[in-house]
Parts: sequence; C-alpha cells; structure tokens
Amino acid sequence: MVEAKIEPTFEAWRTAARAMLLSDTRPADIFWNDGSTATLPLFATSQLVSQTNVPTPLFTIPRGFLALAKTLAFHRDIERWPLLYRILHRLTHGEPELLEIVVDDDVYRLLEMEKSVRRDIHKMHAFVRFRKIEQNTGEVYAAFHRPDHLIVPAIGPWFARRFPVMRWTIFTPDASVIWNGTGLAYGPGVASSTADEDGVEDLWLTYYANIFNPARVKISIMKKEMPVRHWQTLPETRLIDELLRDAPARVEEMMKRTQALPASEYKNTAANAPSHTAAEFIPQTTRLSVLHTASQDCKGCDLYCHATQTVFGQGPTDAVAMFVGEQPGDQEDLAGQPFIGPAGQLLDEILQQVGINRLQCYVTNAVKHFKFEPRGQRRIHSKPNAREVNACRPWLEAEVALIKPRMMIALGATAAQSMMGPQFRVTASHGKVLENSRWAPWFMATIHPSALLRIPDPKLKAESRQQFIEDLMVASVAMRSRTR
Repeated sequence: MVEAKIEPTFEAWRTAARAMLLSDTRPADIFWNDGSTATLPLFATSQLVSQTNVPTPLFTIPRGFLALAKTLAFHRDIERWPLLYRILHRLTHGEPELLEIVVDDDVYRLLEMEKSVRRDIHKMHAFVRFRKIEQNTGEVYAAFHRPDHLIVPAIGPWFARRFPVMRWTIFTPDASVIWNGTGLAYGPGVASSTADEDGVEDLWLTYYANIFNPARVKISIMKKEMPVRHWQTLPETRLIDELLRDAPARVEEMMKRTQALPASEYKNTAANAPSHTAAEFIPQTTRLSVLHTASQDCKGCDLYCHATQTVFGQGPTDAVAMFVGEQPGDQEDLAGQPFIGPAGQLLDEILQQVGINRLQCYVTNAVKHFKFEPRGQRRIHSKPNAREVNACRPWLEAEVALIKPRMMIALGATAAQSMMGPQFRVTASHGKVLENSRWAPWFMATIHPSALLRIPDPKLKAESRQQFIEDLMVASVAMRSRTR
C-alpha cells in the first residue's frame, strides 16, 4: 500500500491523483493522508507527491466531475479523497458514463456529500452575523460561525463581494478569513468569537422582530432550516421564545387587517413579500440526470409543500428544440412527467400534424411544481405568480445550459414572460421568430394547448387551433432546416 501525503485541498489531491493514475495505482492500494489521519496502516509505504512537474494524464475526464470534486474537497470526512480517486479511476478505466448512474453506491455518496457541502455554504451565507468593533484604526467587523465542513476558503470570496467596503473577519473553529478591503487572508481557527455586542446587533434584532411572520411558524421546519447548533451565534434566536408566545395574538391581528384591505391592495402586499429562488438546490453538473435527481429536493418556493413531486423536463440531451410550458397539471403531478395530460395529448396531436417528432424534442415547464386550488375531490389549476416563476427560473436556465437547444418555443404567456420579461405579449407576438435571444439562437412564442381546451365557443376554438397549427408549422420548417 502507498501512502499519499497531501494538503487538504482540491489542488493537492488532483496533483496526487494524476501521479497515481500515471503509475496505474489501484484505489485499494492507496492510503490518503491529509494530516487529519493519526495512524499509518501496517506495511504502508510513504510517498509524498510533488506539487509540481506532474504531467497531466491522457484521459478524458467529464467536466462535471471536476466541479463536483472541487466542492467535495471542502467536506470534513477524510473518506472524500479515496472516494474521489475511486470514481476518477472508474471514469478513466472503462466507465466513462459512471456519473449518470445515480444509483451507483459511489456516485450516490458523491452527490450526497457534495450536496451537504453546498447546503453548509448556504447556511454560512445565511447565518453569519457581523458585530462592530471599535479600534484605533477605525471600525472593523467580526463574526463567528460553526460550519459542518471545511468551507472557509469557499465562502471568503462571496463575503468579499457581498461586503466590499467593510473590514471584517470571520472566525470558525477550523480557520479564519480576513478582508482588509483589498484582499483576503486566511489564518487558523479559534474556539469562540471575540466580537462584542453593539448597536448593529440591536438594529438587526429590531429588523428581525418586525419581519417575523407568526402565521407561518412551523417549529420543526424552523429548526431544520435554522439548526439549533447555530443559535448561539445568531442574535435573533433570543427573540424566538417571546415571538412564539405572542404569535397567536399577532395572527389574529393580521387576520383583522387583511379582512379590512381591498382585494387589490392585498394582492400588492403579497406580491412584495420577500422571495427566494431554487438556485441553492442546483448542483454543479454537466449531467441532466444529476440535475433531474437534485430537482426532487427543491424548496425554492412554497409550491413543493402541496405538490406531489417535482416534474422535471424530459427529452434527449441533444434536442434541437425545447418546448417550455407554464407548469405541470394534475396528471403530470401524479406521474412526474411533463405534458402527458389532456393539454399534452393535444400538443402531441398537433406536433404530429405539422411534422415534429416530440421524441426528438425536450419538453419542460417554467414552474416545476403543480399549483392548484382544491375543490372537493378535484385539484383545479392555479396560475403561478411572478415570485414563483422567478424562484423556479434557475432550473430552466440549468436545463438550457446543458441541452443548448438551437430553438426555443414558449407555450403560453407565463412561459414566454418568464424568459422574455413581463412586457412580452403572446397575443401580439405569437408565431414571430426572434433571432439570437439569450435563451437560444431561435425563439418563438405561441399559445398554450390548454388554452384551446378551455375555449367554449366552437368557432373561436377552431380559429385558435388553426393559429396554433400555423405557429408550430413555422417551428417545424425551421427545425427541418437545422437538422439537415
């Protein structure tokens, strides 16, 4: 067995892994030591891999693996290094499509560990609270945080971009990072924060107390999203007991105010509420299957609370054309597949009529969860609002980035406006081709097939269907010219 002594960084592991690949060393024959391992296995031969002059092996390595590996390098588990090399060895020794097999034990563990690191980074972005410290040289800010993983090198640049004009230091038990206004410096960790409380923290407590929404309090979810181990460094947690005691009375008061508001004012109030997006749930990957799997855990907006599942896009990864609808319907929500209900069947019928093979197209939706209103035993479609569309847009952007379609066809106003902006009007622009949009070289919008199903007047329905056919005929002609 060979001992590979490395620094606990991705760059050091990559250099060692290259050397091991060149010598055709099997994963089982390597003992990885990044300084956190105390005991060398019996009969192991120590080998310190040079950090320079290691030639790059002549292997093709998926770009997605390198992105995953860079994130996984921040994981605390020493087993990350042998896991990465084991997968790398398999990728370069007869299993080039390994990352697409998400049920493989190694790949599954890789994705779970990478997800854990990304989640930890997100928590640190959310839970770091700076406190002001007066010094002879001026104001500085300090914060203390207890991350699960060794993520300080990963978060430093983000905080530098977020707070460029402040001089600050973030302490963790493992490491610290300092920003002096021009550059970052990293140092050892500390056991606890030396920052004192100040007026900045009082201001934050006042802000938190005012944005606290007692009507949406769920203790189990709150503890899941704001783990108790972080409460010691979060000043707002001191207010939680008091806020929870006052919650019933505050909810009652909110209900009275809401009932007194005109309908238009209530809608404006709801539309201006704070929003989040799905960006934090999207992995760095070049594999559509990995993206699909990750989407099932998306909580970028509240629609996941009631929908059966995330309904991701479907189709070949080399599709020339991508069709984007509004959101999945009732049947799509139950089956987990897009466009299989009545609207999907109508779309299939008309696509066949104009000469487009749906199996060669990628179909998806601007919103990936079914939004509905219960009426008895039925679930009636409800149009997603701008906040929900915006929250889900990162998934659509990720799909487009991987598939790189040459043509985009938006079905309906929600899909078209999610891509082209709120001023876009399908009624005025349907069937018109836009060249070189940010989404694809060729873009067109038309009505959603579900709109045809809802038109009660037979004459108007026939006219609208004919217009839909003519719009898709434009796409069919363009598609044939791009596949020759």
